[in-house]
Amino acid sequence: MSLPAPSTIDHDAPAEAAGSVPQGGMTRLYAVLAGLYLAQGIPTYLLLVALPPLMREAGASRTAIGLFSLLMLPLVLKFAVAPFVDRHRLLPRFGHRRGWIVPTQALVSLCIAAMALFDPSQALPLFGLGLFITLLSSLQDIATDGYAVRNLKGGARAVGNAVQAGAVALGVIIGGTLVLVLVQKIGWTPTILLVAFLSLLPLVATLYMAENDAFAHIDPTQAKPSLKTFFRRPHAWLILGFALTYRASEGLVRGMEGAYLVDIQVPTAWIGYLSGTAAATAGLAGALLAAIIIRRLGLGTTLLLLGGLRSLCFLAFSLNAFGLAPGMAVALAASGFQTLIRYMELVAIYSFFMKSASDDQPGTDFTLLACAELVVYIIGTSLAGIIADRVGYAWLFSLATVISVLGIALSLSMLRRLKPPAEPAV
Repeated sequence: MSLPAPSTIDHDAPAEAAGSVPQGGMTRLYAVLAGLYLAQGIPTYLLLVALPPLMREAGASRTAIGLFSLLMLPLVLKFAVAPFVDRHRLLPRFGHRRGWIVPTQALVSLCIAAMALFDPSQALPLFGLGLFITLLSSLQDIATDGYAVRNLKGGARAVGNAVQAGAVALGVIIGGTLVLVLVQKIGWTPTILLVAFLSLLPLVATLYMAENDAFAHIDPTQAKPSLKTFFRRPHAWLILGFALTYRASEGLVRGMEGAYLVDIQVPTAWIGYLSGTAAATAGLAGALLAAIIIRRLGLGTTLLLLGGLRSLCFLAFSLNAFGLAPGMAVALAASGFQTLIRYMELVAIYSFFMKSASDDQPGTDFTLLACAELVVYIIGTSLAGIIADRVGYAWLFSLATVISVLGIALSLSMLRRLKPPAEPAV
């Protein structure tokens, strides 16, 4: 049986088919999602933000550190295993999603603790543990997203995705900034063991998950969760096209933003603050603001507004690089405001991804769309340095501005063709 198109999804389906709000109400659901997404954020930013500078300080080679970017691969390729998570129950007595989340997060914490056995200069064992952590986190992410899709409906999606963005921002502070500070204060081993313990705490949230299908079995008359099932849906390619185009320009700017700030003589301490604690603060504020705007203006208008503001940030970078709007203040303002806009955009596009996902395979659909958006971003960051070396920062940022404007127009055209029905706010 083919899955319904976004415009025909029945959002009033029974709880057993579409998930149910926990008995404690929406506040309880948001608290559960905050815990689950924080559990992912802590190990991710430990590996991607804190570990590289600590390794370099301990004497690891730049080549070895550069290879740690490969830890992103499980996060990009997780769509391939998403149908498996949607289809099977790892620990049936725990419930479908919880049965994946509890064991994977417990193993993640164990792997983090095992990192304390090695010095930061020992790249090979740390890479092995890091790869295992990201593989486990990817499985947990699929299960968590599936749970969120099945329980967040209507206007609750914007708030739920704001909670997700806020939890990710908090993960930056705990897994990234706090680790870098604590290592200088108490040393590598105590810090890593503390982070391993902190990564276990969010599992308390699983006690309050509404898992009503602990012993349920997938209906054999329905199509099994798969990537093929997604593409059989009406408008599937339009939905995927939106994921590939709306933020297609961002990687070009983000890939060279730090290098550009260094080259215009911005102190590295300022850059570290801007990309660390300040970014996390902007993320928390942006997530909340985005939820409010979406509920008041609607998703389409919000996407247009945020895309326009993002394009203005890119234009500011371009004018600064051309010398038409010179000064550190302009570049720093564009960088800070772009961070705020980026978190707001994530709330908006993830709300759309959830709205477009089916209750029959929520983890598969949402993961596929999120991975598509991430792949385009990574391609952009990979090409940014090459383009900057060939034509300079100014033309790189100008190209990003043009692609941003075109991407907004194309993606909003796709949204109009989908014409999803209005849903009541929750």
